[in-house]
Amino acid sequence: MRKYTADHEWLDLDGDIATVGITDYAQKALGDVVFIELPAVGKTVSAGDEAAVVESVKAASEVYAPAAGTILEVNDALEDAPDTVNSSPEADGWFFKLQLSDPSAAEALMDADAYAAHVAGLED
Repeated sequence: MRKYTADHEWLDLDGDIATVGITDYAQKALGDVVFIELPAVGKTVSAGDEAAVVESVKAASEVYAPAAGTILEVNDALEDAPDTVNSSPEADGWFFKLQLSDPSAAEALMDADAYAAHVAGLED
């Protein structure tokens, strides 16, 4: 199940494990991604905490934890190929995997239709 945050992160849930990345909308807004700072494996985060940083030719932007949990894995491939976030933001460009403290917390996040409406509202 895929969910979205108002800050343009997506997460795919598989039980209590969430794979997290940024949306296509976010990568377009950032422009060409040139560097990514990934979180440390084992780090505990709360919902809304800064978990990673994306730097592009335009700006640096934080990637926030969509829910509370512990970082299980990071996408090391992004260190050598940060532009993967531009070419495949919602697949190969994932940032980290998070073991959720409370998987039901993801239910409060937006589904694809709600996120599309959210983005449409930003473009008005």
